[in-house]
Amino acid sequence: MAGEEDRAEGGWDKAKGAVKEAAGKAADDEDLEAEGKMDKAKGDVEKAVGKTKDAAEDVKESVEDALS
Repeated sequence: MAGEEDRAEGGWDKAKGAVKEAAGKAADDEDLEAEGKMDKAKGDVEKAVGKTKDAAEDVKESVEDALS
């Protein structure tokens, strides 16, 4: 589907962010922890974009089916 790549990228960014956040907490590195939180937020947005693209594709296909 149209949003598969976005959802995959979002999953990767969320995982990467979780590792950075945990490493930042363990090392008492506030900058690394914040960077991890930002990566996780970016991943959430990318996953939402992917879901939206898929939903839009579904609507488009439904309209095309209804018109044919």
